[in-house]
Amino acid sequence: MSARISSRGTSLLRSNVFAPRISTVNRWRYSSTIPTKSPKTLSDFSMEGKVCLVTGAARGLGNEFCRAFVQSGCTTIAIVDLKESEAKEAAKELTELACVNSDLKKEDIKIIGIECDVSSELSVQRAYAETINTFGRVDSVVASAGIVENYAAFDYPFDRIKRLYDINVHGAFFTAREAARNMIPQGGGSIVLVASMSANIINIPQPQTPYNASKAAVRHMASSLAVEWAKKHVRVNVLSPGYMATKLTRTILNHDPELKKTWESLTPMGRIGEPEDLAGAVVFLSSDASRFMTGSEIRVDGGYCII
Repeated sequence: MSARISSRGTSLLRSNVFAPRISTVNRWRYSSTIPTKSPKTLSDFSMEGKVCLVTGAARGLGNEFCRAFVQSGCTTIAIVDLKESEAKEAAKELTELACVNSDLKKEDIKIIGIECDVSSELSVQRAYAETINTFGRVDSVVASAGIVENYAAFDYPFDRIKRLYDINVHGAFFTAREAARNMIPQGGGSIVLVASMSANIINIPQPQTPYNASKAAVRHMASSLAVEWAKKHVRVNVLSPGYMATKLTRTILNHDPELKKTWESLTPMGRIGEPEDLAGAVVFLSSDASRFMTGSEIRVDGGYCII
């Protein structure tokens, strides 16, 4: 979970054993010999040729989703965020990243940064218009823009509650509705609404009732839209992260080590997630690999919600 909800998958070895990514938090050992050649990745997971739009993508989880798309072959992305300068800078950085360890050149990649306030329907419509004018279509959309604040219910200022719902709920709705308006004429597409494990459980010890309710609304919104647009070939699914070690989250936990211990102790896997832990899930939901899946939720929370 991040104040701005604003990659690497597994590799299939010839022995048919899935090899988890080795990281500082996951030091599993292997005795099998890695083959010199590996089978090709299932083509349905490829994002090659798809036009993607991600809100809240200048930083945080939204930016990680864009990186996952690039690593899955996507070269046409609209990075949408509140500040144009940050969106364009993120687009520049992602373009450079896409050229690292690949045969791609900058001219092969078209990643644009677009200013957008998702709480404004007009601003969202303008962002889509710029995307369509640039790429001609949009195939996969991730509504990742969002905020979280921690106030006790009696102390929560009304203007901040309204702002949170305008961004988290209305912003998700505007983003999804405009996506569908553009996807239906072209034959369909995939929409991923980013909710949170907080749509399913009540976080402790921090009080955040409006946030939890907003994410529950997003989860049910996706189910409702999925039914409404299913026969029009527009899929709507939900990605619900648990506690994720974004830059902002790390800053908060560095000043409150006891909170970090609490979160870790409540998570069966005993750790806070890394943003790249979401990469496989967002690519799956956005790609053709999930073509018969709509109205569903994938929780990536280290098991938090099951106990």
